[in-house]
Amino acid sequence: MGSCLVPFGQVNNTYNLMPVPAELKVNDSGVGITQSFSVSVIGNAHPRLYAEASRFIRRLSNKTGIFLDKLGFITSSDTGIHTTLLIKVERPGKLKLGEDESYSLVVNSKQVVITAVTDIGAIRALETLLQLVSTGDSGYYFPGVVINDKPRFAWRGLLLDVALHFMPVDEVKRTLDGMAAVKMNVLHLHLCNDQGFRVESKLFPRLQQVASDGVYYTQEDIRGIVSYAGQRGIRVVPEFVVPAHTTAILTAYPEFASVKRNYKLQRYFGVFDPVMDPTNEKLYPFLEKLFTEMSSLFPDDYFHIGGDENTGKDWESTAHIKAFMQAHAMGKYMDLQTYFNQRLLPIIRKTGKIMVGWDEVLQPGVPKDIVIESWRGNEAYYNSLKEGHKAILSFGYYIDLIQPASYHYMNDPAPDSAKLTSDEKSLILGGEATMWSEMVTPVTVDSRIWPRTATIAERLWSPQTVNYVDDMYRRLDIVSLQLEALGIQHLLYKEALMRQLTNGQDTKALEILVNVLEPLKIYDRNEGDTMYTVFSPFTKLADVATPDQAAPRIFNKQVDVFLANPSPVLEKTIIEKLTIWKENDAQFKRLLRNSPVLEEAAPLSENLSALAGAGLEAMQYVHDHTKAGADWVQQKSTLITKARQQGGRCEIQVVDAMEKLIKKAAGE
Repeated sequence: MGSCLVPFGQVNNTYNLMPVPAELKVNDSGVGITQSFSVSVIGNAHPRLYAEASRFIRRLSNKTGIFLDKLGFITSSDTGIHTTLLIKVERPGKLKLGEDESYSLVVNSKQVVITAVTDIGAIRALETLLQLVSTGDSGYYFPGVVINDKPRFAWRGLLLDVALHFMPVDEVKRTLDGMAAVKMNVLHLHLCNDQGFRVESKLFPRLQQVASDGVYYTQEDIRGIVSYAGQRGIRVVPEFVVPAHTTAILTAYPEFASVKRNYKLQRYFGVFDPVMDPTNEKLYPFLEKLFTEMSSLFPDDYFHIGGDENTGKDWESTAHIKAFMQAHAMGKYMDLQTYFNQRLLPIIRKTGKIMVGWDEVLQPGVPKDIVIESWRGNEAYYNSLKEGHKAILSFGYYIDLIQPASYHYMNDPAPDSAKLTSDEKSLILGGEATMWSEMVTPVTVDSRIWPRTATIAERLWSPQTVNYVDDMYRRLDIVSLQLEALGIQHLLYKEALMRQLTNGQDTKALEILVNVLEPLKIYDRNEGDTMYTVFSPFTKLADVATPDQAAPRIFNKQVDVFLANPSPVLEKTIIEKLTIWKENDAQFKRLLRNSPVLEEAAPLSENLSALAGAGLEAMQYVHDHTKAGADWVQQKSTLITKARQQGGRCEIQVVDAMEKLIKKAAGE
């Protein structure tokens, strides 16, 4: 490989690192992991590094099973010459946008050395080191590498919505652990909506008394979350959405509503008309007091005010608001929202914060120092950059839409195709995955966030040239297990929920079916005769099925490879899978006798069995080099159409592969 560092995108061996580092060089040395493992920290480090180094040791011990109890642990005065892991830090890092997170990591035959400007960079290096743990004839070791690494974007966030479905503190902390493992550094907490206001207010206690359903974070809870995040080098940015999506606030304080009506917490999900009245001068002192109180709980420089999905109907139907708009030459309701934002901005500035809003706030007259978070498409995102706003990209990172990791992975905040100028690129802060919680509860949310969000983390950290999808999936499957070892419950929850659905029966037949299903994508799951509410059961088939599952992804790939280049090994593998799916329906039907809740899955099971049977017949035609007749092809084409129909708000994910096999058998 030569003597110089090279971009990781050009290195064949990516180990199991995610995100991959900016530069790497491999050498033939390595450091064994034994009971004599020791750590030293030298330099001017923040106290959190000592705690994170201690947590690193515990995680390393759990990963290897080695009793790492003779450490002579961490000191700040010695040179660290005789220590196994030496961490050198220049200064304490600050939890602020753009702080230095770079590091170098060197593993030679004698020692592991981490060098970083800040302790936050060193913490990122520790995560890389854990992912490097390898096994050989002599046991566990760190392979010989030289890594120079830094993030591509400064803002690498995850929005966790705790308003639509409340997420307990433990769930938030699990999420933070997962984020730290893949080097994300911003937790965006969406804290209020039409369904609830989720933070204790001592100034306006009705917000938790009547607008929260009794589930909210105390101020002490918030301080604990912020501290826990900060320990991992993660900033916490709050969002208190105004002026729309404010049914909860208006339930507590209806005097600030545009339309006088009896407000109650919204039980359904979607976009609703209730909105604050920007013409009410009493609204602004209320918001100033509330936001001053809330901002004091979150030390970060940024404060998100939402600003999205205002229908304008309550403004356009209210006489005094229409008169106000006319008097101020406002031609459309968004002009009034801009007026509201202009009134709100000094309030946010007074708290010492920088205002962030969704891309609806990007209107003529909006001050340039408002950060725009784009979610509706690339046009608004690029426009915000062209108009001089700093911007965060969320469009393409909506993980609640059940899209595959590959889709998110190839979504870039600064693609070459956009032809952005250097000045425009300098305004890009980064991106955020968004976990809206309409269709999740604390039981299922981990399975929607992880492991796919790790690929977004890589897109925001790693060089743009790191974009090989197959290797991403190889590493993602490994990272998924590492996240489970960290305490993330994205895999564990499924077994418990399947036992519940089968009423304590053997879950094997359900597992075989579920492993080739995905919930309906985008927002289709909440369409139909029965609409979900905050109290609906989220313990059904669509909750067990997870996005971008490995079984159909691997099968679909195998079929493509086989059809391009048939081989006996692949043929045998495909036939074995088809046989399992074909025979599974009989076993699944036995479950239904004691599990009526699974009746919604019966058509899917039958269709999968029939599909697999058709696939086996198609494989025989391909094997025999014969062509199927027209009647057979027509019959199987009808089956394909039927199999595309959803059941239990899920879809079978191997239909396309079956169709390819049938077309091959037909000689197409």
